[in-house]
Amino acid sequence: MTHSVHFLHPLCLLALPPLWALAVWFGRRRGRDGAWPRLVDAELLPLLRLGGSAGGGRSPWPLIAAVWTLTVIALAGPSWQRQSTAAYRLPAAWVIALQLSPSMEASDLPPSRIARARFGVDDLLSAAHDARVGLVAFAGEAYTVSPLTTDHATVRNLSRALSPSLMPEHGARLAPALASAARLLNAWAGRDRQIIVLMDGAQDPAHAMQTAAALHRTGIIVNVVGVGTAAGAPAPDGSGGFLRGPDGKVLLTRLDANVLGQIAAAGGGEFVPLAQLPRLIADLHAQGLRSLGSARAAPRVRLSDWLNDGIWLLPLILLLAALLARRGWA
Repeated sequence: MTHSVHFLHPLCLLALPPLWALAVWFGRRRGRDGAWPRLVDAELLPLLRLGGSAGGGRSPWPLIAAVWTLTVIALAGPSWQRQSTAAYRLPAAWVIALQLSPSMEASDLPPSRIARARFGVDDLLSAAHDARVGLVAFAGEAYTVSPLTTDHATVRNLSRALSPSLMPEHGARLAPALASAARLLNAWAGRDRQIIVLMDGAQDPAHAMQTAAALHRTGIIVNVVGVGTAAGAPAPDGSGGFLRGPDGKVLLTRLDANVLGQIAAAGGGEFVPLAQLPRLIADLHAQGLRSLGSARAAPRVRLSDWLNDGIWLLPLILLLAALLARRGWA
């Protein structure tokens, strides 16, 4: 328990100077009857004055000023003690799967698909809050970059270093990436288990759909974020040039939203283009809130809040207010 007196709502104290000025102004006006002597009999006028009696009575305004002052101080929330409570962690685990195929170097989403995808990973990590997050990179094969962890800053730093040039094998095989993500999630006992794939296309759509459907049956949800445009862009070949067809023309790489949507549907999740990632994040949070009933206490983590002790001024405020209503006390 920490003893350090302060106010939870200090701006309320700004009301004190106007109230004090009002009390002084009304106090000085006491005894000035204005036009009332012309309207009220002189013998009755002393009895009608505020707090007055035939003998004149004491001025009520010092007592009124005291009540106002205590009330404002109570509203300002004086506090000198803290309350410690247990922290709870939502049972959520997300694995982000990032495609690192050469096609992710395409520039239809400037400056490049991979750069925009990394921004998307940043957004997901910022929104993860207390969820555990893992990271998988894939192209021809899948590789675990980070296991499930609450150290989102480390995952963010690792994701910023990822690029297609790091992958030893070109390709866009999603099924191995889903299997790698599932291995990470199967070690987590929580109910809310999500895979979020950032990709522009799948080399193995049929196998990916089968894998996503199998994961969905085990309680793992597969969501897909499309990175790219339907118009497409020249397809990089991974060596600084572009892929060309048999006729020598540069091939385009386009986002096939239909196939990616089918993969997400098989996995029980959502497909959204990268521009609509905030919508997916909102849905992920909504699913996490539905799992709130199974939240678990976080070990060695406590939350501390200041208590509002203004309530202890209420008995004194009520006592002084009662004195104002009693003849002769004011």
